[in-house]
Amino acid sequence: MAQKHIVIAPGDGIGQEVTAVGKKVVEKIAAKFGHEFTYDEVLIGHLSIEAMGSPLTDDALETMRNSDAVLFGAVGHPKYDNDPTAQMRPEQGLFRMRKELGLYANLRPIKLFDELLGASSIKPEVLKGADILFFRELTGDVYFGEKGRKNNGNTAYDMAEYSRYEVERIARKAFEAARTRRKKLCSADKANVMETGRLWREVVQKMSLDYPDIEVEHQYADATAMLLIKDPRRFDVIVTANLFGDILTDEASQIAGSMGMLASASIGDGTGVYEPIHGSAHDITGKGVANPIASILSAALLLDISFGMKEESEMVIKAVDNLLKAGYRTRDIADSQTSSDKILGTEAIGKLVLTTLDDL
Repeated sequence: MAQKHIVIAPGDGIGQEVTAVGKKVVEKIAAKFGHEFTYDEVLIGHLSIEAMGSPLTDDALETMRNSDAVLFGAVGHPKYDNDPTAQMRPEQGLFRMRKELGLYANLRPIKLFDELLGASSIKPEVLKGADILFFRELTGDVYFGEKGRKNNGNTAYDMAEYSRYEVERIARKAFEAARTRRKKLCSADKANVMETGRLWREVVQKMSLDYPDIEVEHQYADATAMLLIKDPRRFDVIVTANLFGDILTDEASQIAGSMGMLASASIGDGTGVYEPIHGSAHDITGKGVANPIASILSAALLLDISFGMKEESEMVIKAVDNLLKAGYRTRDIADSQTSSDKILGTEAIGKLVLTTLDDL
């Protein structure tokens, strides 16, 4: 029996709804396998600003730091989208969590369930068999560089900055992962026009000498964007910088049919954070229609990566696969072939996964 402590950080919007389902799946696995998981819940994002005056308090951060893993939802609120002058924003809580916990590697598996070939806008024959693992650097680039305004506020700047060690540590994780997969690594940069891109390519090229068994290719990030749509099966592991990774993984969500299907893990050398890649989606908050599968699959990643519970993780993925094979969908992944009685809401999908886990 394993004893683990998990922090639940639902955040804002549909983060509250889908994380509740993810937690129930983790609880079911604990009961089924005889593990003892304990939980704390913390505020982050808009709700934390409203209640505590900060997007992430020191106490919440310390609670995360002292846990074995964090199951996170999403942050964001429309009031900030409509006010670019707001000094305090929900996303600052997310960035602080990543920076303070040293979460420099964001893993995003883009794995297509065959049952969802029709849910993507890309032709099924182009998609079938696609299986990509992204490594997005998470604590550098324009998001964390110096930023500001000048010329009486009429000119804005965001500095992209990378140090050699930052590229080395994310590349090393990508190389090691490639060894466990198809032994192919694509590094996406903009070495043609950016000095950070030239450093990035230089570091990856040098590190590739330590991994002679890995086939390495270098692509410009814009070419990678095109190739993801043209021929997604050519990719195995992709490693890239923070900004490019943000854009490319959202694009790649269409390979899986919906952002509601994609889990992610943010890891470093301590506590890992597991989250769906979708946002807080306030347009559907409270309607009970949000797809919880990404949060469920994030829970599976948590079990595998932070706890080393591969069998338990694979059982969660199997439960999702069985549910999809049976024809059940949330509305974002339904198509013209989906019967109306099998289009379910957030809670109903969650209950089906729990029932399926009972039967496995």
